[in-house]
Amino acid sequence: NVVYCNCVIMNFGGLMEIFDIARLFDIKGDITSIEPYGNGHINVTYLVKTDFNSNEGKYILQKINTNVFPRVDELMQNIANVTAYMRKIVLERGGNPDREVMTVVPKKDGSSYHIDESGAYRVYLFIDNTTALQIVDNASVFEGAGRAFGEFVDMLNGFDAKSLHEVIYNFHNTASRFMNFINAVDADKVNRRESVKDEIDFVLKRSGICDKIVTMLDKGVLPLRVTHNDTKLNNVLLDESTLEPVCVIDLDTIMPGSLLYDFGDAIRSGCNTGLEDEKDLSKVGFDINLYESFTRGFMSGVKGNITEMEVEMLSFGAILMTFECGMRFLTDYLDGDNYFRIHYPEHNLVRSRTQFKMVSDMEKLQNQMDEIARRYYKK
Repeated sequence: NVVYCNCVIMNFGGLMEIFDIARLFDIKGDITSIEPYGNGHINVTYLVKTDFNSNEGKYILQKINTNVFPRVDELMQNIANVTAYMRKIVLERGGNPDREVMTVVPKKDGSSYHIDESGAYRVYLFIDNTTALQIVDNASVFEGAGRAFGEFVDMLNGFDAKSLHEVIYNFHNTASRFMNFINAVDADKVNRRESVKDEIDFVLKRSGICDKIVTMLDKGVLPLRVTHNDTKLNNVLLDESTLEPVCVIDLDTIMPGSLLYDFGDAIRSGCNTGLEDEKDLSKVGFDINLYESFTRGFMSGVKGNITEMEVEMLSFGAILMTFECGMRFLTDYLDGDNYFRIHYPEHNLVRSRTQFKMVSDMEKLQNQMDEIARRYYKK
């Protein structure tokens, strides 16, 4: 008895198609149900259950968004190689790789994904008895997330980052993002430039920081590392009972880059006292206490596999990633809202303002942020 819902039918085009696709993968048991799962905005995700047993007969089936990730082979090579490396490390440390690392379930022919005229698909082993939180409202949980992302750096310290494909070109190349912004200002496609002069000036005054990390990477001053590039709290699975971190998930944007990108993006998304699209900027601010919690966890997890230069630049990474995000929102607003999904005409402008408010707050507290990073650094 295979369960299908309207959502599944719409995305796969036929009653039996999803079932047939799932059967191509090396899953245990006979399928008993397939249903939509989670609330992701990029890929279409389903929970597949089989009759194997209650704990091992669950899988995640995803239809990959090939508009965002057109080079599926490179994407899956990155994920397969990184997870295989991490599983080896977890085993060496006496852990459970099926629970602590995402497990790519291959097709029966040994390939890591399936592609046909309807799209590209992959399967992961489901990690049971876990949850993911969308909002940071607990300093202890955020510290655990910091530890998880620090351990991610630690485990992959010996992996050759240069072997990874750049699945989204210039994703955190802030200098390139700045040029996109300048082009959007100059083009002024939808006649919005005059109404956002203050926001444009905010970006222009900080143009000098845009190429700092990419230049230091090019010169070897900062080490090139495996970076996750989407270090939000909800990309750490937590134990349902203890809320302790179990596994870092959503590895689609794994690429070569700087540790500062991952640390900075986690701070950007987790230390805001307001919502990302809060119109009332008096509710938006940088929570230095949450920053300390995450930093303490991150330093514990990374186990000294971080350079002194990286430690000294953690605060800058947080500022730059927040600035970059705000600049991207403003660029999209000037371009006519073609990239980010919006719910009202000024949505991207509101988003940019919240990020810029965070940047201003962090700039004022940067010395304190630096002191916190140094306090928890262990060589």
